[in-house]
Amino acid sequence: MDELKSCTICPRNCEIDRWFQKGYCKSGVNVKINLWQKHFGEEPVLSGSRGSGTIFFSNCNLGCVFCQNYQISQLGWGKEYSIGELADIMLELQESEAHNINLVSPTHYALQIREAIILAKEKGLKIPIVWNSNAYEKVETLSQLSGLVDIYLPDFKYFSDVSAKKYSDAENYPEIAKKAIKEMFRQVGHLQIDKNGIAVKGLLIRLLVLPENKNQTENILRWIAETLGKETYISLMSQYYPTYRASEFPEINRSLTPAEYQETVEILETLGFENGFVQELEITPEWTPRFKK
Repeated sequence: MDELKSCTICPRNCEIDRWFQKGYCKSGVNVKINLWQKHFGEEPVLSGSRGSGTIFFSNCNLGCVFCQNYQISQLGWGKEYSIGELADIMLELQESEAHNINLVSPTHYALQIREAIILAKEKGLKIPIVWNSNAYEKVETLSQLSGLVDIYLPDFKYFSDVSAKKYSDAENYPEIAKKAIKEMFRQVGHLQIDKNGIAVKGLLIRLLVLPENKNQTENILRWIAETLGKETYISLMSQYYPTYRASEFPEINRSLTPAEYQETVEILETLGFENGFVQELEITPEWTPRFKK
């Protein structure tokens, strides 16, 4: 893939040759995967009764200090696989009767994944493809996935450049994410759910609620309502807990309080959102998959 000889597939624009060097995401030309399995902890429209066929990719183009998957995103635990092997993993998950193929942190492998999806479809892959990302993505890269990705599942992290720089080393995150999410919506529209309650196509936006972050969450929700519409599906996630380097930042070095989460739920309701998911405030680290080194 010639594009990887001067890599600009994500907003980092490292322009390094991934055949011989590694840029911000520390990734080469092969995809690196830690784990694939049927996962039952996603939103009900994704996990359903048979699980979401989740593939956890190693490395990341963000540097989130509170990452709950830091062993694979920041420490790089995992093993390299070829495009053909990735296609076979997708088919294996389909054979296990998973409802979908759920690609977790795929951005830095977008070109390889695109080729794997095409190959897997040629071999009989029929279930929906879920692009489960951090939204720090280029429109030009996402456009190459049009017609291949069925469901976009971005985690909209920040509305403030200051917070984005402080916690994820990505000062331009808000503007990048807004453009990316608008492109996702252009491709797939609002979430469509079949008669069995399973998502088949569309956009579902996640918001991980952070401690002392009410204003940013409200700004994000207001932008979504005004830009995409109040029928947009929102998943308001309560499972934040301090991990990785969160202890270096006192304001986020604690779990979310019930009052903080409830405030966010009330904002969602006040803005008039019609669809979405809220959680009980009892998610613990045990809900994080057990990654292997």
